[in-house]
Amino acid sequence: MKYTNFLSLLFFLTISLVYGQERPDHALNQITHHHQDLKQEIDGIAFLAIGDFGRHGAFTQKEVARDMGTVAEILDLNFTVSVGDNFYPTGVQSTQDYQWISSFESIYTHHLLHEPWFVALGNHDYEGNVQAQIDYSNVSRRWEMPNRYFERLIEIDNDQYLQLLVIDTNPMVSKYLKEPEKYLGINDQSTQEQLKWIEDKLSTTNPKIVWRIVVGHHPLYSGGKRKTAKETQEIQHLLEPVFEKHKVDAYICGHEHDLQIIKRNNKPFTQFLSGAGSELRESGRTEGTLFADAVPGFMAFTLTNKVLTAYVIQSQKNDFKVIYKNKITK
Repeated sequence: MKYTNFLSLLFFLTISLVYGQERPDHALNQITHHHQDLKQEIDGIAFLAIGDFGRHGAFTQKEVARDMGTVAEILDLNFTVSVGDNFYPTGVQSTQDYQWISSFESIYTHHLLHEPWFVALGNHDYEGNVQAQIDYSNVSRRWEMPNRYFERLIEIDNDQYLQLLVIDTNPMVSKYLKEPEKYLGINDQSTQEQLKWIEDKLSTTNPKIVWRIVVGHHPLYSGGKRKTAKETQEIQHLLEPVFEKHKVDAYICGHEHDLQIIKRNNKPFTQFLSGAGSELRESGRTEGTLFADAVPGFMAFTLTNKVLTAYVIQSQKNDFKVIYKNKITK
């Protein structure tokens, strides 16, 4: 009998640990009431953007994951995008690597965070086995990385679609190409082939596509640590003319460990930088900065056929708050 009681106690302790990040219904109701500026779109979709996060729950990863679950429930989440640096410091080694449990599966536990994750690669992911992250798509119901770069067409409402391109910016950074022993397989990737693929996809004239969003790791612009870095200039040089030519609506990225929104006056697209999933670094401003802060958190988006709304979410000790809101209207 004592052995049975011990097993029962152990079971409930395990459940409490695994699901402890989810709030009870009464707490969710209080938060929903308190954060009325988060608005679910009945005739649209909702998604989250998170980046630079995989640290076994360290720093503020658990608090951010907790709040992602709550916001997901308020907005009725459809999917999550990861902008890369999914596992620190050196990626994963296989699909059985324990980091899948310690940095992902046991952290993002809310049931709506089991909707699809469309995942980009970061530079730290290249320090491990990139193919293992691709192959994990065949293991997990939610992790989606069929290739290093890929497309998803997602219905918004009434047969109108979002074209989502997830790209691999790492081979576009010259300093990585000079360190193939660190960034494994980087020299096997063709930037020109990928750029052609991006051009081909964005050239699609399907009238059902009403929004075009690109997801990648490295920013085109930053007011943070890499404001004037060569890698930022290289990414801008390669991608800015493509995004302008094809009238991309938004670019979602990370790499800088902060939260930034940048809209340069003469550019058709807005850059949303969501890299505050765990460890933080000092932020700053640059030309076109609408918002910048180094606080733990993520970004949430709602999308209708006419309006994209972005919410910057700051995670706090016991709660979260919306600290900035941005709208793009067709």
